[in-house]
Amino acid sequence: MIETMEMPHQSVFDTQLVKGLVLDHGVRHPNMARRSQNCFIFVCNISLEYEKTEVNSSFFYSSAEEREAMIAAERKHVDDKVNQIIALKEQVCNEDTKPTSFVVINQKGIDPIALEMFQKAGIPAIRRAKRRNMERIPLACGGYAVNSTEDLTPDCLGWAEHVYEHTLGEEKYTFVEGVKNPFSVTVLIKGPNAHTIVQMKEALRDGQRAILNALEDKSLVPGAGAFETAAHLHLTGAFKQSVEGRAKIGVQAFADALLAIPKTLAGNAGHDAQASLIKLLEATRKAKEGEAYRAVGLDLSSDQDDALLSPETEGIWDNYR
Repeated sequence: MIETMEMPHQSVFDTQLVKGLVLDHGVRHPNMARRSQNCFIFVCNISLEYEKTEVNSSFFYSSAEEREAMIAAERKHVDDKVNQIIALKEQVCNEDTKPTSFVVINQKGIDPIALEMFQKAGIPAIRRAKRRNMERIPLACGGYAVNSTEDLTPDCLGWAEHVYEHTLGEEKYTFVEGVKNPFSVTVLIKGPNAHTIVQMKEALRDGQRAILNALEDKSLVPGAGAFETAAHLHLTGAFKQSVEGRAKIGVQAFADALLAIPKTLAGNAGHDAQASLIKLLEATRKAKEGEAYRAVGLDLSSDQDDALLSPETEGIWDNYR
């Protein structure tokens, strides 16, 4: 699973692949650690705050003592869940010989009192994480998301070597890196403005689509204009002679249209499009007449207009469809 994250910062050349996660929010307590090493990752979907009931309800009491007792009982329900998480942290962090940390990522809310309890226990806590991140974190870090604090075991925990927060203006980003099995990664797209970021996202999407098409088709064709040139020669040769009437005009038009690909490649590389195309057609015709046919394409890295190469040798391939 590949997630794309935008960061309007630095240059497009600073775009990077993060073998882990990048969350677009950070911790909410000012005294929580912004950087942790060797972290156990606890992913949960547990409400650690007061919630409004689905039906109308109210307190009825006859004295101040009864009111305080009711408030304490309601608060105890949340505190017990927080204490169970803290107890799990103390269990796993004390068992390990090297210094470890414990990070909580919760899809639901965490109220200020619970945040204070986590901070005193040395646990950075992130609240209201997006649902897509809750699905990706177990894929990257291991473990699984829990919905209850009852019977917590160390098996539910993931692992990451580094968890740190990066602040950019008013935005906060949390990086989870150094995971063991990164089945989910993040492409962090950087750019100085929105236009550059949009272009980079489109280029990335096109590249991912090309890879997906190659995996689904299980086939590739030689690139660098080699396939289009060979198809042009085949259509204008034996295939054109096999059709009759007005269909020949259509075959010729389609064959000529295929040459737009090598022409565009040569022009974008600063080469003479006509000279490059003539040389490519001649070389492809000779290759087809030879005993062992090998595809011939344009060498766009050369400063010579008539420079050619073997796409198969150089590893230049195009999608089958």
